[in-house]
Amino acid sequence: MSYQTALFDLDGTLLDTIEDLKDAVNHELAEEGDPPRSLEEITRFVGNGLRNLMLRSLPDGRSEEEIDRRTASMKAYYSAHSRVKTRPYPGMAKLLRELRAAGVAVAVVSNKADSVVKDLCEGYFPGGVDAAVGEIAGLPRKPAPDTVELALRQMGRGKEGAVYIGDSEVDVATARNAGLPCLSVTWGFRPRSVLEEAGAAVLIDTAAELRQAILGED
Repeated sequence: MSYQTALFDLDGTLLDTIEDLKDAVNHELAEEGDPPRSLEEITRFVGNGLRNLMLRSLPDGRSEEEIDRRTASMKAYYSAHSRVKTRPYPGMAKLLRELRAAGVAVAVVSNKADSVVKDLCEGYFPGGVDAAVGEIAGLPRKPAPDTVELALRQMGRGKEGAVYIGDSEVDVATARNAGLPCLSVTWGFRPRSVLEEAGAAVLIDTAAELRQAILGED
């Protein structure tokens, strides 16, 4: 089948952001003498928003006040350095252009700050998305369906004919909670085994396969 609306996760799906995230976390850790985290650790920690990333990266036993303060500091650094090492995954910028040319509405839904999501989309996919939604105060983040539903409203689209695309167990749960089919890409931040354990129904290995899955074309 083909879809008329495609909602994409950002980190690990459209953009390889992990090096810039690691640098932002380690910059904050170094500021107060905490040990740095490895790329493998940061990759394992991402997926549930920047506060949870900072919480998982800090040594145990830190107060909620410290976690909030240092998350805010890390976010500020990341906002200013989010496009240093980040790159689109192969074929994804072209895919977004092709989808929109085919009449598919395209949205990005992420758990990172809304302003950063919009900045990254404009920087790497200028004019390539119809809606970009990140973490917004008062709105539950993924895997809750709220930000997906907000993106659909912003595009004037319903759930019929829509599909959600992501790279993690959080995305599988997000699609399930939103009542949408899910396409799980294997080039992101989670191994294939984690996606399978989370119940991923369709695994996608390349941008070309993703194009075919969305447009229903050979």
